Amino acid sequence: MKQSLFKHPLFLIALLVGSVTFGQTIKGTVSDANGGLPGVNITIAGTTSGALSDFDGNYVIEASEGAVLVFSYVGYQTEERTVGSEMVINVTMSEDLTALDEVVVIGYGSTTVKDATGAVAAVRSEDFNQGVISSPEQLIQGKTAGVQISNTSGQPGAGINIRIRGTNSVRSNNNPLFVVDGIPLSGGSTVAGGDVPGVGGNPAKNPLNFLNPSDIESISILKDASATAIYGSRGANGVVIITTKNGRSKDGEFTYQFNVSSSKPRETYNLLSASKFLSERTRLGLDNSADYGSSTDWQDVIFRTAASHNQNVSYSKSHDTGSYLASVGFGNQLGVVENSNMERISARLNVNQRFLNDKLKITLQGTYSRINDQLAPIAGSAGFRGDVLGAAYSANPTWPNSPSFDQTGGLLNPANLLRYSSGRANTNRYLANLSAEYDFSDELSGKVSVGIDQSDSDNYSVSSKNLNSTGSVTGNGRGSYNNLEVENELLEATLNYNKTFGDSKIEALVGFSYQSFRNYGINSQAWGFGTDDLNQMGDDMKSIVNNIANQIPGSFQQFGYAPNLSGVYVNRLFPDVSQEFISPSGSIGAIKSLAVDSYDNTNELQSYFARVNYSYKNKYLLTATVRADGSSSFSKDNRYGYFPSGAIAWKLSEEDFLSDSNVSTLKLRVSAGITGNQEGVGYGNYVRRERWGGLGISDSGEIFLNSGVGAVAFAEPNLKWESTIQYAAGLDFGFNNDRLSGSIDVYNKETKDLLFLINTAQPAVNPTQFKNLEDSKIVNKGIEFGLAYDLVQSEDFNWSASFNIAYNDNMVESLTGEYLSANVNGPGLTGATAQKLEEGYPLFSYFVREFSGYNADGTPIITEDPDFVGKSALPTVTGGFSTNLSYKRWTMSAYLSGQFGHYVYNNTANAFFTAGAFNTSRNVLPETLTSGEGLGASAEASTRFLEKGDFVRLQNLSFSYNLPLSGKGTFKSMVLSLTGQNLLLFTNYSGLDPEVSSSTGGSLPSIGMDYGAYPNPTTITFGINAKF
Repeated sequence: MKQSLFKHPLFLIALLVGSVTFGQTIKGTVSDANGGLPGVNITIAGTTSGALSDFDGNYVIEASEGAVLVFSYVGYQTEERTVGSEMVINVTMSEDLTALDEVVVIGYGSTTVKDATGAVAAVRSEDFNQGVISSPEQLIQGKTAGVQISNTSGQPGAGINIRIRGTNSVRSNNNPLFVVDGIPLSGGSTVAGGDVPGVGGNPAKNPLNFLNPSDIESISILKDASATAIYGSRGANGVVIITTKNGRSKDGEFTYQFNVSSSKPRETYNLLSASKFLSERTRLGLDNSADYGSSTDWQDVIFRTAASHNQNVSYSKSHDTGSYLASVGFGNQLGVVENSNMERISARLNVNQRFLNDKLKITLQGTYSRINDQLAPIAGSAGFRGDVLGAAYSANPTWPNSPSFDQTGGLLNPANLLRYSSGRANTNRYLANLSAEYDFSDELSGKVSVGIDQSDSDNYSVSSKNLNSTGSVTGNGRGSYNNLEVENELLEATLNYNKTFGDSKIEALVGFSYQSFRNYGINSQAWGFGTDDLNQMGDDMKSIVNNIANQIPGSFQQFGYAPNLSGVYVNRLFPDVSQEFISPSGSIGAIKSLAVDSYDNTNELQSYFARVNYSYKNKYLLTATVRADGSSSFSKDNRYGYFPSGAIAWKLSEEDFLSDSNVSTLKLRVSAGITGNQEGVGYGNYVRRERWGGLGISDSGEIFLNSGVGAVAFAEPNLKWESTIQYAAGLDFGFNNDRLSGSIDVYNKETKDLLFLINTAQPAVNPTQFKNLEDSKIVNKGIEFGLAYDLVQSEDFNWSASFNIAYNDNMVESLTGEYLSANVNGPGLTGATAQKLEEGYPLFSYFVREFSGYNADGTPIITEDPDFVGKSALPTVTGGFSTNLSYKRWTMSAYLSGQFGHYVYNNTANAFFTAGAFNTSRNVLPETLTSGEGLGASAEASTRFLEKGDFVRLQNLSFSYNLPLSGKGTFKSMVLSLTGQNLLLFTNYSGLDPEVSSSTGGSLPSIGMDYGAYPNPTTITFGINAKF
């Protein structure tokens, strides 16, 4: 085209003369019910010529008589006007709420549900779940078919499991890729972990806690390969795109949100009271030497009714060339277990500004958060005595509620554990994205973005010398101080080309992306503290660690000291492997022994991608996508992976044969594509690497140094991505202007080249090595159905309801080897497991002995060897139901969720609620002593403790009232609300809650294990939302 224009300059002149001769200047104002509407797109139908309305809604455009002006704006009904002899055309636009709901943010762009060729869904802020929401995914829990969202426990800020269309991987992360305001987040943790001495490791925290839910405008979920392949190697588990709010109010508007809530455990165990405990021991012929004269309900000691609050203030304003929004928030969510809470301080600034006659758009989106976690002594990997929850369940009810009581027979005193152990984590996180977008022409635009996601987290986990029954902790004190810093840097550049010609419309995108992910920090452990003040113990560790580190010249991997060593040892890897001793200045006497290990790893991802959307007559749609990802996690020969996808759609509702029907939407979609997964591979696992082995501190405070380095990774040049190929088809439908709407989808996902840790030849610092398992394949196939209906629509009363259900079948169709997983913890259960990974069975399949009752002397009757029992921890059916009613100024909304077809292993009962436990003076349930089990029987891991996990939960019930304000005073509006969460639970599971997942340990990740899980609370929240 460029050459032909230069060859024929007369043609250009003719065009210019023609435009001057036949065009005329049209101007006017575009408004809505509130006045002038800025940013309305005015185009001439059939051309790419157009203009935008300014801040006051005014516009100017050149158009010929007879031309059709098209006025369009997101959330408003499109208007058309034919140019006649008049020179002024004013237009009043009406809101189109259905169109606004249809907008879906996708990778590097947006579309509508009606125009999407893939399986995508969006939930906007007005449809979010209400109440105490600590992280964004809780806003959309149960709102979309095929998306299973579960917290691992009821602890504030607890980790999450999100499964979109099943579970694809064994070792790699199964959570989706999260994209926040255009920045893909790292799949790793940003909160430093720690081990509570005498208990075990802290549970994982939610990676999205840093986001204030009140700042979020919408959340889009991309489910199939045609939608997720634009993210290539990280799209196998689906993509969740979070978009924050921008300024909208032309006059400027403050919004203040305040809520206060009360939470308590929904249910507790019906344990024996002190009197019943003693009478049962007498009945069963046991002595009462375990009677210590008190009557303590230990669940009352560790549980509490927790009051929480949350406050947010924002200011929003739009003007003729841009908009901005600033917000600050503070919240403190107390957990229902003593010594647990999450405090969040957040601030956000979103700015959009247009320059050069709106050709250049600059966007800044930034957030800062400070998360302060107080961590109760809880760990799914706790030993036979359990953590504070297990200790409370099994504690003798005749013990006094006193931290100093130590006649426990080696068991944990819950009051002592709460008083003399502490865990806290402080995390600062910054996320910012700056982009510049320039319109080179009406058809071509370019965009460059730079982003950073940086966090700094400290974890202090300590137990003082006053902690009883914990070996080397008692009399000495132990602790750990860990620091984790994460830097995620992003550079992206894209070109977009949009062109309409005749009945065809084409949208093309090409782009480049570079991301680096750096993780660095230290892990340390200490023994022998000079103080029993828990806060001072943590501060002493950090101070001494930093003081010594700052005095070590050059790089180092490890340092530390102990009474059996002369000076401070320093182990180095660079420039040469060496070990030396130094004598740093400054006092280190507050701690007798210290061992510190450091790390600093960087992974990089370089990507090229392209996408083409083609539409013919707005009926036939085509999408083709390809992405090439290069990752430093793999060797040169396998560094790049290629991930293509394609989709077609047919809008049958646009065909003439349906033009006279009440079918408003009918679209058939078909797609296929390949996506990848590299999460969990970590740093440098394709090449041999050596490090100094980890050092521990003995019970007497000694450190025994290694003589040299050992292998932590072995050469594996064939290591590569996991790949998932997905085939999908769907049908979107709507009737009576989409008053009744829904969709049905079917899919088949096959994941191959599973990334796996296998045992390595010894000796080695690391006992495992990453490999792709040959001929490995996991298949997920299923069907999803969603339905929404506006039952009543009137001026005063409206009622709508939506329902979704999904079925997923998971199967390991091909796998080399067999792998036990899911440790079962408790007395006499060392080495016991509950699950096994093997070809021909679903992931997380239970592999235990079959239980068939008790014999005459109360011994459990179980099979000699464990076997597959035809049960899995994965739900086969998930669903949700929502309804919304409004009458004049009153609204009510309710949401129920359910999961079916899965089983939960009740490790809590296996560890604590057995007759053998009562025989050793531990508390139990009344039914434990009437089950027929003998007092001397051992409780082997078996189907005795395997229970159906089916449940239906009333997750959310909310009432609100919009006060009748005139809007002319200080307040434009004020809404009062009352919300209940987790109000009802319908299940046959005997534990506190079937929606749990304790990390009990093992060679593989596991789900479906309940070992003293932190209970999900019932919460009542009163809220105020005011605008002024």
